[in-house]
Amino acid sequence: MNHSSPPAIEADGLVKRFGAFTAVDGVSLTVPTGSVYGVLGPNGAGKTTTIRMLATLLRPDAGNAWVFGHDVVAEPTAVRSLVGVTGQYASVDEDLTATENLMIFARLLGLSRADSRRKTHELLEEFALEDAASKSLKYFSGGMRRRLDLAASLISQPPLLFLDEPTTGLDPRTRAQMWDTIRRLVAEGSTVLLTTQYLDEADQLADRIAVIDHGRVIADGTADDLKASVGMSSLQLSLVDRADVEATRVLLTEALGADVAVSPEAARLTAPLTDTSITPELLIRLRDNGIVVDEITVSKPSLDEVFLTITGHDADPAVTPDNESSVA
Repeated sequence: MNHSSPPAIEADGLVKRFGAFTAVDGVSLTVPTGSVYGVLGPNGAGKTTTIRMLATLLRPDAGNAWVFGHDVVAEPTAVRSLVGVTGQYASVDEDLTATENLMIFARLLGLSRADSRRKTHELLEEFALEDAASKSLKYFSGGMRRRLDLAASLISQPPLLFLDEPTTGLDPRTRAQMWDTIRRLVAEGSTVLLTTQYLDEADQLADRIAVIDHGRVIADGTADDLKASVGMSSLQLSLVDRADVEATRVLLTEALGADVAVSPEAARLTAPLTDTSITPELLIRLRDNGIVVDEITVSKPSLDEVFLTITGHDADPAVTPDNESSVA
């Protein structure tokens, strides 16, 4: 391996077994510095186990991994100094206040008392928790706990942050706030490895995405790459006059050589589109035939469709037994 300019993470053939169960079965991935790398998959897919090996919390049974060029097995202390980890479940103490939790983390990480106070204040402000700073965590909502847990992982400002399903159970507004925080961290130079069950989250945040299923990486690329790999875009037309539906169907069928789905009552037609550049030409042909289009939409396949196509099932966490959280 060339360590002259190492990526944030490089993993080669990672394997982890728990008895007869193989949680991770040869995972390989490369995470460029300064990016968000999404790891997508249902519960039990191997996401959390992979993170724990990369963060030196579990020893691989086979394979190798490096964090900024440091071997996770041979150099665990160096790796731990470079990473922060936020798990699926809050690691904070319910009987303490938000301030007390962050102060303890800061002191354990070697900050002076004065620096711990300063950092605690900054993080409470960053995560909109100032008003709850002196409240016991037992009175916190799920979203507040998740924000505090993320704040704790940022005390040392690590260059690499592992976020293991950080928005699970959050309401849409709090999820959006968490997304903004992740974007800010990367803009300031951090690298984030994000595991998620939420397809829209990976689509919104990740520069690259690895899809893991049954402990294996079954697809890897940008969101656009993955969408393109499963096939066609979709063209949807709404017409001003319902009387034009049949003529439009015939025209689109001839032009595209594909079946066109028709909803006559809504004057809407939907057709698969292999080449989006043909859209202006279609509009001209419709106009030349006196057909007036009210609305036109061209949409790429969603990540939901990608996941369904490449795994044979959807990404609903209920699809796969949640054995990962119990064994890893």
